[in-house]
Amino acid sequence: MAEITAALVKDLRERTGAGMMECKKALVESNGDIGDAEVWLRKHGIASAAKKATRATKQGLIGSYIHHGGQLGVMVEVNCESDFVARTDDFKELVHDVAMHIAAADPKFIRKEDVTQDVLDKEREIQRARALNEGKPEKMVDKIAEGRMNKFYEEVCLLEQPFVKEATLTVGQLVKTKIAKLGENISIARFVRFKVGDVAAMEAGGEEAAGEAVPAGQQAGNGNASA
Repeated sequence: MAEITAALVKDLRERTGAGMMECKKALVESNGDIGDAEVWLRKHGIASAAKKATRATKQGLIGSYIHHGGQLGVMVEVNCESDFVARTDDFKELVHDVAMHIAAADPKFIRKEDVTQDVLDKEREIQRARALNEGKPEKMVDKIAEGRMNKFYEEVCLLEQPFVKEATLTVGQLVKTKIAKLGENISIARFVRFKVGDVAAMEAGGEEAAGEAVPAGQQAGNGNASA
């Protein structure tokens, strides 16, 4: 297989507007041939999905998922461009799948850009200390810590998490496949996740919040989702 270089990935991203991970996958599937990779992206609708990303999403649905036993529940708002698309089975399936994923994976933010600076600073300091404890050269510690932040984003950001029903896709990639299929931009606006016992844990001084309301661009809160 041909080597998939950073320059090749960058070239494909500039041609198509697709994300880095989608471009890497397309190049792997196409054995490094950038022309074939572009065709692969078009066939999967990812390139066209990227071009719709700036279009306004003012319609949509609020979906819910209650886990078996009633101990865990999620509400999520997913937006699209038209009421017509919001009423399709494909869109309803996406909303349900996202709610179920949130229940299982417990994200704290929607996207990487939403992670607050204090959380980032704390995580970087943890990763720096970890690298130092492993005996890494001090001059390399900051670079190592930054490299490990990608794993952190996968753990806490909804769109970066592997989709629970298909781990080869991230939730962000799942949304893009639906954008390609339905022909409209789709965005996840906010969610709230409740787990029985979280309120008691918080009142006792625990770190868990009583539900996790996440309007777009904000950190998980205490269950009070603002419009």
